[in-house]
This record gives sequence, structure tokens and C-alpha cells, in this order.
Amino acid sequence: MSDVAVSVSPVLPASSIPSGSSSGSSEGVQAVLGDALGVKIDGEVENKQTEVVDNGPPEVWVKLTFSWSGKSTTIEVAESDRVFDLKATLFNLTNVPAERQKILGLVKGKLPPDEETIASLKLTTGKKFMLVGTPIGDELKDPSQLAYLPDVFNDLDIDFSQYPEAAAQYLNDRRNQRKVREATQKLQVNIIEPLRPQKKLLVLDIDYTILDTKPLLDGSLPPMECTRPYLHRFLEEIYPFYDICVWSQTSWVWLETKLYEIGVLGGDKTYKINFVLDATCMFKVFSSRDGKRYDHHVKPLQIIWNKFPQYNASNTIHVDDLGRNFALNPGQGLKISAYKNARDPASLADRELQKLARYMVLISRIEDLRSINHKDWKKVARSLAPS
Repeated sequence: MSDVAVSVSPVLPASSIPSGSSSGSSEGVQAVLGDALGVKIDGEVENKQTEVVDNGPPEVWVKLTFSWSGKSTTIEVAESDRVFDLKATLFNLTNVPAERQKILGLVKGKLPPDEETIASLKLTTGKKFMLVGTPIGDELKDPSQLAYLPDVFNDLDIDFSQYPEAAAQYLNDRRNQRKVREATQKLQVNIIEPLRPQKKLLVLDIDYTILDTKPLLDGSLPPMECTRPYLHRFLEEIYPFYDICVWSQTSWVWLETKLYEIGVLGGDKTYKINFVLDATCMFKVFSSRDGKRYDHHVKPLQIIWNKFPQYNASNTIHVDDLGRNFALNPGQGLKISAYKNARDPASLADRELQKLARYMVLISRIEDLRSINHKDWKKVARSLAPS
């Protein structure tokens, strides 16, 4: 991750310099200041004090590190600065306007209003926080229009438990092996919540797995009403046994925005998301079936295992509505039915996550998850249902 040191300092936008004036000329600056203050400044000042004299103690600066769109950036803010100045700096670095900025983890509870000083926040050097927000020009659009949302609306799917030869072909393909190495080398993970020892890992998809993406995109339903029933309860129940990675086939910015809007990120909950991965961690694979060639993107769990050796094939489970995402790790895949038409009565009565919670709590006791086949997970879950 690159650390870029940036100081917060209010600046006048270039667009505010009068036409025909040089931004570096005293006349231009005086005109701008005069307009801003509502007075005429002509260089002649009756007050003899023409310089700002700082007789106070030296400025106290605080270094903060924020993560956004998969990158960490270090900034410096003066304790005399305001929350407004912090937001302005974040905008300059990310192009996310202040009204869209969701600043998570900087302070406990809601961020104070713009006029509050940084000193009042009682921050210490080294404090880390997360910025969530969509930059200007990247407003929510139909995913089918965006190149960085591979396969989200592609209905082609493959059950690799029915085609073991196809799975073997993927695993033995030298290109795929090289792609895993390259993806591992490029992987930069922002740890949102510290990883816990002796926990298994849940890799969880978003689109049509835990929410209905379509009404979220077109705005026909509030974000919280797009979520699959039992979502938060599911995460609460499995979190004591599993660290949670959310892996989406969308861009990082879109991913963070969605998670915040549906309440999975931010706020006080009994579960935490440990880290997230986006489409940049995926790559395309190529194969053929029944004489036809096809390609699709995959989520290679190996890059997580390479990055975090405490996770491996024996303690990882990948939940997704698309079986093709399991191509390189079919033994760890658990396919869940797609969640669509969130407003329909049948969808409101959906209990997939309730069943999945029972199943995952049960298998958390198994030392090596490779010893079980997740294909029949629903049958197991039904047998665990309270009578």
C-alpha cells in the first residue's frame, strides 16, 4: 500500500479568481478576498497591523491513515483545523464530495458537525479509519453498463460437482496457476477487523446472495429492503466461529457503498466483517463443455490462503449463488439459491440464511471441512430445524 502524506490547508478554488486576473497577482487575490469578505480591499489598510503574528504555541499535527478503494493514504491534520477541512482533504484525494462521505472508525458514534475542531475529536497519531463513498462520475449505474462488474448478470452457471473433469482441468491449467501467483502478488488487503486465531473463514458473495441487486440499483426499494431476510441474524450467529470475508464481483467503491447502505459495515453490531475483496482479485478462466467454449471469472481462494496461511482448504467455506465461482476450489463451495424479486411475498418468506446459519454453526465443530460435501447442505439444515 502506498502512504501519501498530505497536509490539510484551506485553499481558494481556481474558479473563484476573477476573469482576466492572475491567481498569483496581488490584485486578483485581493479581489477574491474582498468578494469573500464582502468588503473592498485595495491594499491600503488603516490598521497598522498588516501581518498576522502567531504568538501562540506551535501547531500540533496529527497523522491519520484512511483506507478507500483498496488503498491506504496517510494525511496530516492540524488540531486547529475543522471537520470541514478534513472532508475537503478527503475530497481532494478521492473526488468523493463531502455529502457522500461516510467516515467510519474515526470517532465513536456520529461524526461531529463541520465546525468542530480536530482537537475536539481527541485523535492520536496513527489513528486509522475507513472512507466509504462514490466519487463524482461513478454514481450508481446499471452493472450491465460497467466493465468492472464481470458476470454479475450472466446466467451461465456450472455445477462443478457434476463435472469433476472440468474442475481438474482448471486446477491443472498452467495459466490459471500463474494467474493465482500474480493475483497473490498484487493482492492488497485492508483488514477492517483483526483476524482471530482458531477461527474458520467464511467467504461470502453479495449480489443475489445476500441482497437483490436490481432494486438497489434502480432505487425502487430502500437499501435495507433489498437485503435477504435473516441477513444480520445469520452473520451474528456464525461470527463466533468464522472470520468473514465479503468478496464481490464489483468494484471496491461500489462494494463498500453497498455494504454501508445495507448496514453490514458501520454501526455497533455483534458481528464484524474482517476484510473485503473485489473484482480486481478475480480473473477469467477458459474451458469447454459439450463441445462449446466458454469463459467466466472465478474467485480463487488460494490467494487468500497465500496471504493468510492460517486459512486453508480445511477451514474455509465459500458461499455464493454462482457455482462457477467455485471453479478453482469446488470442495469449498456452497451454492445458495439466488435472491431476487425482493418485494414479492415469496422472497419475503425466504429462509435460506436461517437454514445456512444452522448448517454452518454445526459444521464449525468439524476440524477438517474437506471431509464433508456441501452439496446437500439444505438436507442437513432441514434435519436441524426445531420441531
